[in-house]
Amino acid sequence: MTVDEDERRARQEAHWLVREFGAEAPLYAAMKAEKAIEQKDFGRCARWKRVLEILADEPPVELRRGVSAR
Repeated sequence: MTVDEDERRARQEAHWLVREFGAEAPLYAAMKAEKAIEQKDFGRCARWKRVLEILADEPPVELRRGVSAR
């Protein structure tokens, strides 16, 4: 299965947020999405929304294994 570039980048961001902020990772992703909306950058907002979905769907242990584990 080939993962497109946007999905790869969203998973990479989710992985980084968990590594840096642990349980607070969704809060930081939401703040990034809000900032993108304020700047009317809806493409970037969509990416951060996808990051939030990834954080909600996958347990932190899976994210810590890294993007290449999939």
